[in-house]
Amino acid sequence: MAALTALPISSALAKDSTGCGAGTMLFDGQEGVAPQVLAVTTNGILGNQTFGISSGTLGCDQDGVVRSKEKVAKFIDDNMNKLAADMASGGGETLASLADLMGVAKEDRPAFYRSAKEHFPRIYADDEVVAGEVMENLNEVLAESPSLAGYTLT
Repeated sequence: MAALTALPISSALAKDSTGCGAGTMLFDGQEGVAPQVLAVTTNGILGNQTFGISSGTLGCDQDGVVRSKEKVAKFIDDNMNKLAADMASGGGETLASLADLMGVAKEDRPAFYRSAKEHFPRIYADDEVVAGEVMENLNEVLAESPSLAGYTLT
């Protein structure tokens, strides 16, 4: 019994180890050991991660990548200037890292980079734009593209 109780706790102690599922979504954005333990335990009890990965729901993508709007927003906020430069040029390490965080497939990267470059003035609308607006503007641009619409973050 002690081993079964310790399993969710040891899994939750690793940073960002809750995976995807109803528990992860329920406790998303909360920091500390307690929310992680509760998320892992909820996911374990409900056994819904396999369903989430196979259906692309519950915070899971069908490729098993968990997309987190909060992580993307923080990344954009932490890298506003570098990301602006990469988007304006249509490539670069920071834009590639954003594509990774958003789960953009390798075969869709050229279209993602091209779209960021073409719509740069819309994504970075003015000198006072903030990270949340950049993410919202990028989501709008992606939503308009049939091949990139699946990468929008809700």
